[in-house]
Parts: sequence; structure tokens; C-alpha cells
Amino acid sequence: MKAVIPAAGLGTRFLPVTRVVPKEMLPIGARPALEHIVEEARQAGAEETVIVISEGKELIRKYFEGASDIRFVYQKEQKGLGHAVLQAAELFGNAEPGEKILVLLGDAVVTGGCASAELAAALKTSGAAQAIGFERVPMEKVSRYGIAKMRSAPEGGVFMLDDLVEKPRVEDAPSDFAVAGRYLLDVSVFGFLAGQGAGYGGEIQLTDAIRRMISAGVESVGCAYSGRRQDIGNPEGYFKALEAYYGRC
Repeated sequence: MKAVIPAAGLGTRFLPVTRVVPKEMLPIGARPALEHIVEEARQAGAEETVIVISEGKELIRKYFEGASDIRFVYQKEQKGLGHAVLQAAELFGNAEPGEKILVLLGDAVVTGGCASAELAAALKTSGAAQAIGFERVPMEKVSRYGIAKMRSAPEGGVFMLDDLVEKPRVEDAPSDFAVAGRYLLDVSVFGFLAGQGAGYGGEIQLTDAIRRMISAGVESVGCAYSGRRQDIGNPEGYFKALEAYYGRC
């Protein structure tokens, strides 16, 4: 299994500090946030991790210099999460059919558990082709997320996925399970992304490609992992991540 960590975002919500330090390199404890995410991938069994960066984020490359299991690709244009993941496709040219790609968002740190390992376990137990991580959110906030439409009721936090609904109105939401920054996908996702047009916000959305995979018969499960996702893409979320790391929340 290989992992992809998209980390090419500009970090505008952290300006001016992100003119010098990428948001993914802000410290949580004695290590940058991104190193915690890389370690999660390793714990889940990833033999190699591809970090997607943009120009101006060479500090990330320098920090991980010498790590034999880490490679880098550049996203030259910011065209969405799906586009960022697609940049890693060239490094998976020798992937065998059925191989899995672990995607971990570079601005989401999970505290209180290894979410990626739980996705791997859910995949093994269910026999499905891919697993997507979820968290439950208040119904009044479902319009901020991609929301699961379930084919089966959750058992131990795992359920069969029938569809994903992007940012639905409260009255239209099929559940309160929101996509939460971790994906263990079949390698065929690259083919779906290559043919994926722009979606919400004019960007190439990973969610849209996953929906097409489900429609094409790629059996998928959702996994409400036990850890807590910390959104470090904004100052408030970053400080909450620090509180969680130090056991204050």
C-alpha cells in the first residue's frame, strides 16, 4: 500500500506566517503536523508516501530529506483535491489491479487513534474495494461537508456506502456522517480522476470521482473512525489540535 498526502494548499488563512512556514509544518508538540500524518500512514502499513506540494513549499521537502519512503510531486495549479491526488498518478504506474491508495489530507491531524489503520481494518473485514473515513457532525452543519448515503446501517462504525451527497441542505441530508479527511481507495481512482470534470467551486473534486466509482460498482464502505479529526487549515482548528495533543480537550 502507498499513501498520498496533498499538501499544496496556499494556507491563506494563516497569513502572514505561511509566507515563510507552510501550514503543514506548524508544530504539534516537538514535530510538525505533517510528520504526525506521515507517521499515521506508516502505522497503517504504507510502504511509501507521496507528498503533493506546490512551489514555495520546499521547506517540506527539505525537512523530510533522507527519508527513503517519502517522494514528492508538484501541483502547479490549484484545481482542487481531486486534481492534487491525480498529480501522484505517475508514481503509481506499476501498481497492480486492486492495489490500494491511502489518501490523508495534509491539513487534518487525527488525535486519539490511527484513523488510517481503522480504515484498513474495515476494508479487510468487509471485503469491499475501498473505505472512506467519516465523522458524525451536528445536523445543522451537514451543509459544510460531503455526507454519506448509507446502503446499510452502521455496525461497529462501518457501513456500506450507496452514495455521497456534497454539502446538502439540512432537510435533504441522508445522514449526519461527514467525510473526514481519510480515504483508502482502489488504485482505479486515478483513471476516474483523469476523466473527472470540474465540480463544486469549479474544482476537480475527489468526492465526485468516488461517487462515479460507487456508481460503476466499486464496492465501498464508510468507517466512522474512533479518533477525532483536527482541522489545522485555520488558526482556530490548529489551536484545538494543540489542546487535544496536550490532553486539554
